[in-house]
Amino acid sequence: MASVTTRPPPWRDVRVLRVLLQLLFALGVVAVVTWLFGNLVTNLDQIGLSTDFDFLDQPAGFQILGSDFRASQTVRDAFVVGITNTISVAGIGIVLATLLGVLVGVLSLSSNWLVRKAATIYVETLRNLPPLIVIVFVFSAVILQLPRIQEASEWFGLVIVSNRTIGLTAPAFEGDSAGTYALLLGLGVVAAIAVAVWRTRVHRATGAPHRRVLWGGGVLLVVAVVGWFALGGPLVLDRPQIVGVQIEDGWAMNANYAALLIALVIYTATYIAEIVRGSIQAVDHGQTEAADALALSSFQRLRFVVLPQAFRIAVPPLANQYLNLTKNSSLALAIGFFELTQTTLTIIGNGNPAPQSIAILMAGYLVLSLSIALVTNLVNRRLQLVAR
Repeated sequence: MASVTTRPPPWRDVRVLRVLLQLLFALGVVAVVTWLFGNLVTNLDQIGLSTDFDFLDQPAGFQILGSDFRASQTVRDAFVVGITNTISVAGIGIVLATLLGVLVGVLSLSSNWLVRKAATIYVETLRNLPPLIVIVFVFSAVILQLPRIQEASEWFGLVIVSNRTIGLTAPAFEGDSAGTYALLLGLGVVAAIAVAVWRTRVHRATGAPHRRVLWGGGVLLVVAVVGWFALGGPLVLDRPQIVGVQIEDGWAMNANYAALLIALVIYTATYIAEIVRGSIQAVDHGQTEAADALALSSFQRLRFVVLPQAFRIAVPPLANQYLNLTKNSSLALAIGFFELTQTTLTIIGNGNPAPQSIAILMAGYLVLSLSIALVTNLVNRRLQLVAR
């Protein structure tokens, strides 16, 4: 005779209690937020401050150094410049810090005593300093000690270095066919990715070397070269040049921006190096023994066996360092660089309402943090091993 299972009453059912507790917690959070918001609105009304965002359409009343922003432009435009500068520092900084951190992390496990100790000294020195100290040091002891713009150093006509602006040669589109060439390059990137995917499938099906980078890069190079000659050279190298006390053309970096970027990269790279070192050491030693048994070289062992497995371990903590780098960019207010925080404080200092401005500031960092977390979570999920 089949046994009959009876569910417990709702007040004893774990599933019902779990849902009920979550609902009560959510209602509690909503109630607290509603009370805080109502209290804020009431206090602002009592002191005669507006709660709307109409101030965004008012003239900012200040200039932003290192940009074309004018005092007559709106507060909304100032916020856009601030968030753009923050994204620029965070995006470039994450890439450079990752490359430097991986390199230092690998070198810290080198069999060469001098290389290993140099990497260790670098990590242990900067990792134990506050990031603000690193930023101020790079700005005052490195950037400000560069020659003045009137005496700027030029390197091979490609780089101009001064304590005001640093100019780098950058590719630039010019001519009527520039748009067509840009579209062609985009199609070339798509074709390169498709070829790389195809080579990956061939590798999995036959075991033949995939050489994704070689095949994909070759396709992109052919498209770029053929398109460049066919369209009359629409892509040129735009070299910087000194005009008065400014550097024009190329990619001109404000000295404050350069100091912030360098400081955040060398500081965050120390934490990334430790993550990479620990992740490499966490790879089972039998994997390296198997690589040695296959007569792989040291580089091949690292490239094809150790690092791919280490990155599966390293991605979650790397995401935290990317978030830290993005949020540490707010320390740029110490050197006067107009990222999001400095821009917000300047807007408030010009008589604009602080609560709404701070709310925009918090929302900006929240969106950036969630975006970074989303991308790193997708990468982490892609690298996970799926049991079959």
